[in-house]
Amino acid sequence: MMRALYTAASGMISQQTNVDVISNNLANVNSTGYKTQTAEFKSLLYQTLQTRSTSANGDEKPIGAQVGTGTRNASITSHLAQGGFAETANDFGFAISGKGLFAYQDASGKISYTRNGDFKIGTMEDGGFMLCTSEGYPILDVDEQPIVFSGDYTTSLLTATADGEFCYPDEDNNPQSLGIRIGVWQFTNFAGLDQVGSTSYQATKASGDAILEFGNDDIEKSEIRQGYLEMSNVQVADEMVNLIIAQRAYEMNSKAIQAADDMLGQANQLKR
Repeated sequence: MMRALYTAASGMISQQTNVDVISNNLANVNSTGYKTQTAEFKSLLYQTLQTRSTSANGDEKPIGAQVGTGTRNASITSHLAQGGFAETANDFGFAISGKGLFAYQDASGKISYTRNGDFKIGTMEDGGFMLCTSEGYPILDVDEQPIVFSGDYTTSLLTATADGEFCYPDEDNNPQSLGIRIGVWQFTNFAGLDQVGSTSYQATKASGDAILEFGNDDIEKSEIRQGYLEMSNVQVADEMVNLIIAQRAYEMNSKAIQAADDMLGQANQLKR
C-alpha cells in the first residue's frame, strides 16, 4: 500500500506538469509563430514480485509478476506544424511556408531562431536602417550578417521575393535585386532545439547544426510571404480535450492515494 501512495503521487506530479504545458499552449494561442508543445511520459522502474518459475505440477509459467512504481515526464516536445497565415499591415511582416526558421543575433551574441516574422525597422547612426525583431535584435542574412539598408531607400517600397531576396523599384518601377537575402535555416530535429522564449530557439547537439536553405538543393525549400504573419498552431478544441483528460487523470491518482490511505487506516485499527 505504501508503494501505491508513491506511485499515485508520481502520477499527480506528472499530470500537473501536463496541465502546465497545456495551459502554456492556451496562453500562447495568439502568439505569432508559437509552436504547440506536448508532455510525454514514461514508466518508472518495475519491481519483480515473482520471477518466471514452475507451477506445482512442474509446468513452466509463461510470465512472471512485476509491478510498476509510477510515471514521470520523459520530455516536452514542440511540434513544427504549419500555423495559419494572417494578413498584416506591417511592410516587414514575413511568414514562412515550410520547415524553415529565421535567425537573429541576441544580446549575448548568440544566434537564435524563430518563426515569428513580425519584424521592425531600426534606425542607425549613419542614417541607414536595419531589419530587427520587436526587441531590437538584428535579423541575419544568408551570410549570418545583420540585414542593413541604405538610408537612401524608402522603406515602404522594399519588397521581398518568395526566396527572401530584397528588391527595390528602378525608374521604370521594376523591382531590382539589392543583393540582400533573408536567411532561412532548417534543422534535422526541430524538437531537439532549446527553447529560449515563447517563439525563439537555439541549436543543440540533439537538434543538429543549422542547415541554410539558400544554395542547398538537398532539402525542401521554404517559401517566404511578405505581408503575412504565421499564427500559432495551437488547436484550442484539442487542448481543451487534453486538459479534461489530464484533469481526470489527476483526480484518479488522488483517488488512488485516498484508497491506499483508507486501507492503511483499516490495517492500523486491526488491534482494536
